Amino acid sequence: MTSTKSLSRSPSSTVSANTIVSSLLTIQTPGRGFVDLTAEVANFVKEARAREGAVALFIRHTSASLTIQENADPSVLNDLITALGRLAPENGGWTHDTEGPDDMPAHIKTMLTASSLQIPVLNGELALGTWQAIYLIEHRSRPHRREIVLQFIGAAA
Repeated sequence: MTSTKSLSRSPSSTVSANTIVSSLLTIQTPGRGFVDLTAEVANFVKEARAREGAVALFIRHTSASLTIQENADPSVLNDLITALGRLAPENGGWTHDTEGPDDMPAHIKTMLTASSLQIPVLNGELALGTWQAIYLIEHRSRPHRREIVLQFIGAAA
């Protein structure tokens, strides 16, 4: 049982969600790796004049994905790429290899990560933790053009 002394919660706030703002973000990736989207998503929230609500991101692809991860130490991202490579190696005997040896592993890596994210917006700001950033993960070896739907739902200024 958790002691009540180890818990705290701020007072609840209520707003009417009367605004939906949508945008399509297009990114040219450099190939396998992480692309930091945090500043672009923050700009979208600012342009939407978002005050309270949530921003949703949805990637329209099956061989790239989204995640929230540490932004302070680049070795974290390198280790995550290594881990995903171990979980879905290029020479794993996959049947589906229509677009090359990285094709099926990319689909598996997407299944293991996320196609969508939702981030609260509080007082006009993304409610990310100090060391958190929003990333697109490109699972394919070569560069690709990726599309992400951004949508804010909530109250605007």
